[in-house]
Amino acid sequence: MRRGAAAETALRLALTALLAALILLPLAALLWHGLIRGDGAAVLAAPVTRRALAHTLVTGLGSTLLAGLLGGGFALLAGLTDLPQRGLLGLLFTLLLVIPPQITAIAWIALTGPDSPVLRPLGLAPHPGAPTPLFGAGGIILLQGIEQAPLVFLALRAGLRAIPRELTDAARTAGAGPWRVLTTIILPLAAPALAGGLSLAFIAAIGNFGTPALLGIPGRYIVLTTLIYQRLTGFGPSALGAVVALSLILGVLAIGCVVLERWIAGRRDVRAGIIPADPFPLGRWRAAAVAGSWLLLALLLFLPLAALVGAALVRAEGLPLTAATATFAHFRAVLAPGSAMRRALADSLLLSAVAAMLLGGIAAPACHLARRGRVLRALVAAADVPFALPGVVLAIACILLFLRPVAGIALYDTLGIILVAYLMRFLPLARRPVSAALDRLDPALEEAAQAAGAAFPRRFVTIILPLLIPAMAAGALMVFLTAFNELTVSALLWSEGHETLGVVVFNLEQAGAFTQAAAVSVIAAGVTVALMAGASLAARGTPGLLPWQS
Repeated sequence: MRRGAAAETALRLALTALLAALILLPLAALLWHGLIRGDGAAVLAAPVTRRALAHTLVTGLGSTLLAGLLGGGFALLAGLTDLPQRGLLGLLFTLLLVIPPQITAIAWIALTGPDSPVLRPLGLAPHPGAPTPLFGAGGIILLQGIEQAPLVFLALRAGLRAIPRELTDAARTAGAGPWRVLTTIILPLAAPALAGGLSLAFIAAIGNFGTPALLGIPGRYIVLTTLIYQRLTGFGPSALGAVVALSLILGVLAIGCVVLERWIAGRRDVRAGIIPADPFPLGRWRAAAVAGSWLLLALLLFLPLAALVGAALVRAEGLPLTAATATFAHFRAVLAPGSAMRRALADSLLLSAVAAMLLGGIAAPACHLARRGRVLRALVAAADVPFALPGVVLAIACILLFLRPVAGIALYDTLGIILVAYLMRFLPLARRPVSAALDRLDPALEEAAQAAGAAFPRRFVTIILPLLIPAMAAGALMVFLTAFNELTVSALLWSEGHETLGVVVFNLEQAGAFTQAAAVSVIAAGVTVALMAGASLAARGTPGLLPWQS
């Protein structure tokens, strides 16, 4: 038993030190350089900063409102009614979030531009030479609203499931109709979940880089993330003082939203129970609801992806897509041996797989031991802060930490700095499924083993760990999917020969190689969809294991 207790103490100390390094060091670096060493007053007072902040708030609030309308409406329809194929529709709706912003932006540029392979044959595309209508604030709000709508959908649907069943059963037994039950019971109880989803959507919107970069920079509409990118890429490390000051603005906004979301979550009155097994019947509106759901997905998902595929297949930008102009040359070019795409694909697969395995392995013992340790419990809870910080802010923190070698190890200008940033950022994705699974475990299992004399290592390996493997796999999958196409962090951390897929897509589009950027985007989106489909098939016997499961 003494040896087991010593092993438990050693593991607890190691996890505490590791989580403190991943969570507290980037925050400390930002605060030290921004508030103590930095002189950001002139940067914060500059007109361009005020304009970028105003643009950030306008696009953030506008896209959050749109995300609430789309995601909230779809959650009510799929979560409360007898809508057919709710699981498939939820999976497809979640794709709007999983497909990265830069790919979504390129798909919509292809769809709405003068050379649109979808609208041009119908005579609905803009005139040749006309600017893409998405460039500017309106396009950013539209696409960010679409991209973040699944956050509201997932949060509200979870809130609907947590409503005590007896309340809705009693109201329906008393003769209350669906509308009265919805307005007097369901919506008030689900309001905190909706507010939490909206706050998450706002955090994601203000930290978005891909969409504002591809739609805002051409239209000279600068937000804070793109201003940070332009300052750092234009002036290099000499601009660190200015970009740290700009990063702190984003950090304050994001952390303020996190605090608000936590406060809202603490006010939820959640008890065991679900929405009644018999959902509200759609009746004669059933066919219209099904048609409307598929039409919405066609407009938001299928048509942009079809335009993306068409842009990747056309021989040259500007030509109509026909049998004579279709070619796979762009796919062959980006997949050719020695190409940046091949290198970036290998880098992204490696970084995503290593981050997923490490964080999946850390999450289980950390969450389990955190239940009996105050410091470790606080660190596990604080892991949400780096995830909530905009990616460019976390990237700046990593540059501050690793610009010079640490303990003789040089991470700057290597894949190592991107991997460390992924470990800092994506820990909550691995933690949440594991925490939920631990909440469902009967503590009597471990207590019985402990009473029988089993030390902690044996109890954890033989009892706890096997029961957590499905949740660990789900968390690791979410880390992999998110990191595989990531751009916001790696846009500032990549170096020549160490690109990621998101960086290659962005660089190709910025260099004017739109058809090749579309080809890379199609490949990346295809891998993402295949992984989600495979995970859904593997998790069919475990409802609720994956976020998009009904």
